[in-house]
Amino acid sequence: MTDVVVVGSGIAGLTAALHAAERGCRVTVVTKGALPDTNTRWAQGGIAAVTTADDTLESHIADTLTAGVGLNDAEAVRTLVTEGPDRIAELVRRGVCFDRSPDGDFARGLEAAHARPRVLHAGGDATGAAIQTALGAAVRSSGIVLREHTALRELVLERGRVVGIDVETEATAHRLSADAVILATGGAGQLYSHTTNPSSATGDGIAAALRAGAAVADLEFVQFHPTALAAGEPFLVSEAVRGDGAILIDDTGRRFAFDAHPDGELAPRDVVARANARAMAAQDGRPVRLDATALGADRLAQRFPTIDAAVRARGLDWSREPIPVTPAAHYLMGGVVTDLDGRTTIPGLYAVGETARTGVHGANRLASNSLLEGAVFGARAGAAAATDTGWPDVDAPTAIALPDVPAPVEVPVFSRGALQDLLWEHAGLIRDDAGLRRAAGVLAAWADLPRPRSAEDAGLLLLARHVVAAALARTGSVGAHFRSDEVSASPAAAASVPVAQEALAC
Repeated sequence: MTDVVVVGSGIAGLTAALHAAERGCRVTVVTKGALPDTNTRWAQGGIAAVTTADDTLESHIADTLTAGVGLNDAEAVRTLVTEGPDRIAELVRRGVCFDRSPDGDFARGLEAAHARPRVLHAGGDATGAAIQTALGAAVRSSGIVLREHTALRELVLERGRVVGIDVETEATAHRLSADAVILATGGAGQLYSHTTNPSSATGDGIAAALRAGAAVADLEFVQFHPTALAAGEPFLVSEAVRGDGAILIDDTGRRFAFDAHPDGELAPRDVVARANARAMAAQDGRPVRLDATALGADRLAQRFPTIDAAVRARGLDWSREPIPVTPAAHYLMGGVVTDLDGRTTIPGLYAVGETARTGVHGANRLASNSLLEGAVFGARAGAAAATDTGWPDVDAPTAIALPDVPAPVEVPVFSRGALQDLLWEHAGLIRDDAGLRRAAGVLAAWADLPRPRSAEDAGLLLLARHVVAAALARTGSVGAHFRSDEVSASPAAAASVPVAQEALAC
C-alpha cells in the first residue's frame, strides 16, 4: 500500500488527500494548526468555473490569459478551466451548498477581469468556509489519519528522493515516512506588514522545498488585493463587492480608478491596487474609500454577511458611508515548480495550490481562480501520488543567481516585523533597483548572523531572499511585478526570465 503524507489542510491538500485515499493509499494529513485554520476558510468571493450555457470554456481561458499578461502556461490554463466543472460537481457531491438563484441554477457573481458572471459562491461571502467545512467532514469520515498542531520542519531525502518529513508538535519532534509527500501549505502573506492572509501563511512548504533543492519560479509575482479594510485588524473586502456595484473614491469623493484603466474598479487586481496606492500617496497616505452605499443595507447583509458583520463590528455602517480600504499582500503566484500532476523536480515530492507554481496564473491571478486551482490540481496530484511508478522529468528553469549586494551601513535588528516592513517598502506594490538592492543587502546580512530564530522566521527569511532576487532579475514591469524604474518595459524586458532559484541556507 502506498503511504502518502499531505502537508496542509486547505482545499488543495484535502482534495489531494481524498483522491489518494479513494485510490487505496494510506494517507496522513499534517497541519500546523487545527484542520480549518487555512487560507481557504477565509476565501470570500467564490470559485470561478463555467457552469452555464451562456458562458464558454474559451472565454474563461481567455480571461485567465489576459489577467496573467500572457505569461501563463497555456496547457495549465486549459487544464484548470476544462476540468473545473467536474471539480465543482465533486464539491457539490461532498456537501458544498453553493448559493442558488430563484430558478434553481447556481447564483453567479461578476468579478474583475471576467467577461461574464461565473463566480459561484456559498453563504453569500463564505465560500471558502463552506468548502473547508465540507472537505474537512469528508476527511474525518474517510479513514485518513489527521495530525493537527503538527508543523513541517524538513523534507527527508534518501538518494535524491523524498521519503518522508520531519515534524514537530509542542511536545515532540518525530519523522513520518512516506512514499509520496504532497506540499499544500499555502502562500506566504506574512512576508509583508499588510496582508489579508492569516498568521499561519508563512511559506513553510516553499521554504522546505528550497532547502531540499527543489526548483521554484515566479516568486516576484505577489498579488496585492486592492481592498483590505483599513480599520482594526486587516480584513479582506471581497472583489465581489465591487462586482456588485461598489466604487472607489478618494478624499474629495472623486472616482479615480478610471484614471488607471477603462474598466475602473473591475480592472485586474494589480492595476486597481496600484491605483489605490497612488491615490493614497496623493492624500498623505490616508486610505481610499470603498463606497457601497448604493447597494443598500439589505443587499449588503444578504449578499455579504461575513463582511457586513466585520465592518459593523468595527463601528462602521457601510450602507450609509464609504469605508476605508488599503491594498494588502494577498496571493503568491509563484512557488515550487510542478508539472500538471503536481510533480516537482524532486522525485516523490508533489506541490499543489498556492505552494505550487504550475504556470496557471502567469504574472497575475484572475479573481476566484485560486480555489479552482486547489480543487483541480489537488485532485490530479492525489491521483498521481497513488499511481506513479516512475518519475518523469519536470521542466525546471535555469537558476537565478542570488545578488551579491553589500549590506547597508546600518542594518536593523532582525525581527519578523522588520522583515515585513522591509519587503513592504522595497518589494511591495511598486519596486525599483535601488530599493530591491537595499532589501537584498539587509536580508543577506540577517542571514549571515548566527542568531536563533523560530523555524517560521527562518523560512520567511529564506523565502524573502528569493522573492527579492527574482524581482531584481525581472527588470521590466509586468502584471503584479511593477518596476517604477522600467514602467514602459519593452516586450523583451517584460518577457519571462529564468526563474528557478537555487536553495540557500539561512
